[in-house]
Amino acid sequence: MEVWEKVLIDSEKYLEKDVHAEVGCIDCHGGTPDTDEKEEAHEGVVVKASANPMKACGGCHKSYAEGAQSSKHRVQTGYQEVLAHRGGDFTDTTFTKAYGNHCTSCHADCGDCHISRPSALGGGLISGHKVKKFASVWLTCGGCHSARITDDYRGNHEGIPGDVHWEKQGMVCAKCHTETDYHSGSHGTRYSDAPSPACVDCHEDVLPGDGVEQHDDLHLEKMDCQTCHAAGAYKSCFGCHTGIDDQDIKFFTTDPSQMTFKIGRNPLKSEERPWDWVLLRHAPATPDLFAFYGDDLLPDFDAVPTWKYTTPHNTQTVTPQNATCNNCHGQDELFLTEKDVDPAERAANQGVIVAPEDIPQYLSDQPEPVTPGEEGES
Repeated sequence: MEVWEKVLIDSEKYLEKDVHAEVGCIDCHGGTPDTDEKEEAHEGVVVKASANPMKACGGCHKSYAEGAQSSKHRVQTGYQEVLAHRGGDFTDTTFTKAYGNHCTSCHADCGDCHISRPSALGGGLISGHKVKKFASVWLTCGGCHSARITDDYRGNHEGIPGDVHWEKQGMVCAKCHTETDYHSGSHGTRYSDAPSPACVDCHEDVLPGDGVEQHDDLHLEKMDCQTCHAAGAYKSCFGCHTGIDDQDIKFFTTDPSQMTFKIGRNPLKSEERPWDWVLLRHAPATPDLFAFYGDDLLPDFDAVPTWKYTTPHNTQTVTPQNATCNNCHGQDELFLTEKDVDPAERAANQGVIVAPEDIPQYLSDQPEPVTPGEEGES
């Protein structure tokens, strides 16, 4: 966005039609009334009013603001939990400086969803300060969850179809992800709680005996839905490095991303996620993520895998790995084996790497592998 677009208050959309305009700028943003002097008027101004949800939004939207105070989007409990597992010490000022300079740029408060583009994308009013009841799916949800979700979902990766829910139904994020997912206070990562939404919330008829041969007890008990129904490769990021340049501007650099499709052992096996086999995606964390700030700030880096549980948003009925039994059985390249893992990261990933002898064997009594779509499947 152009700089002027980021700060333009649209008189028709906001000042004349938005109920929030009746409250007045000072009530949310602060400042000094009854003066025509710019510097005096801006004394005490809070540029981002919703940085304090209870103060800015809680007067009218108390329950939402209370949830937002501790939601994953705002507090980033997921980042904190994983960094702590890797040995990050949140009582160490060197570590917290690095974390504050780089990780918190992804934090989102009420305004990041309902008024502006996310701060991580440079911010900017997306509709002349109009307060949108429903956040912009592609500018807000897609703004942060772009390469790893939006591009999967809309089929933006060359040669890989998008999600059937988008292509055939035009379903946007909020059709599955409810306001509870966005607003509620929570703990841990986005995978700490039971799967929500879960495929079976809508597809209740998926069960043994439903007429689909592969929906037998073994497959439904041993693997999650995406293992069979992700339509192809999805993006993995392999390295993120942080620092401050000679002008005191914070920066990060990343290693080239790759399109991957890897089935591995379930690192989050639990009563809610009982499967043995799940899809894995490489996270961008590296042992020297914060090396600019100090040595050995993640001393227990190997405590959690770098190949992590994932749920790609590119669902299709027939996929390259489920077109026939032997499109998966005997297809070693689909599975995360030791050769796929950087030697420096093999210790961290021992729990998810698949031993060659554990890969499901080719079935000689089943049809040869086929390419999906050859006979019009979709």
